[in-house]
Amino acid sequence: MARTRVLIAVKTYPVLSQKHIELVCTAGFREDGSWIRIYPSPFRFLEDNQRYRKYQWIELDLKKNIKDQRPESYSPTNIDTIQLGEVISTDRNWEERRKFILDNNPVYSSLDEVIDGAKSNTFSFAILKPAKILDFRVSAVDREWDVSRKQAAEASLNQGSLFQENDHSDFKLVKKLPYKFSYRFVDGHGRESTMMIEDWEIGQLYWNCLKNGDEKAAIAKVKEKYFDDIAMTKDVYLFLGTTLKFHNMNAPNPYVIIGVFYPPFIKQAELFE
Repeated sequence: MARTRVLIAVKTYPVLSQKHIELVCTAGFREDGSWIRIYPSPFRFLEDNQRYRKYQWIELDLKKNIKDQRPESYSPTNIDTIQLGEVISTDRNWEERRKFILDNNPVYSSLDEVIDGAKSNTFSFAILKPAKILDFRVSAVDREWDVSRKQAAEASLNQGSLFQENDHSDFKLVKKLPYKFSYRFVDGHGRESTMMIEDWEIGQLYWNCLKNGDEKAAIAKVKEKYFDDIAMTKDVYLFLGTTLKFHNMNAPNPYVIIGVFYPPFIKQAELFE
């Protein structure tokens, strides 16, 4: 595939990796609007001038990821050649973002149709328009990384990995989120579902809100942002992506929410401006 221009739209919360220490699933859109997954992506090992933002164009060298059967999955061949481009702004009610993403991709109203696409390996990404978001749920999970996974990542960090060409002696492994955040929603055909949100933004929001050490208050602020603000007042679309483990299998739902796209509602008068 060689040199490719990608509009970054998704960065999931980092996970530990035995081989690469720490990985972020990055996804976005090619210039024709089609989805693409960039994995593995050692985001926190990139130099500052290579750390891409969401809704920023980047250029990089890619090849098909032969270890991942999902059709949109590609791997970077040389992270040192990543070049950052312009960021698409939120001007005029997210007009440019909205047109590029929503006009170039199907927007599904049926979760069943999206799941069928994964089971047939037709696609592993989808944009779902929920009919209504019913609730924002928070569940406690293990507070620490699995011991064996953490030890493997630490050993890889000490030995140096594929992505460690520069000095990262002061690098600290990402903290594990002690809670799982999910949306409960109904799709356009009346099907209710609860799906975990794995976007890096929600994890970082929790840590930012926890600076005073009050977990209950931090959770309340996250819910205020994702439910009271986004779900109740914005034009919400869910970016869905399958996990490699459950893709193309007989799983009830192989998807998680990898991003929330929430432009403002367009008022009728603005359609004619």
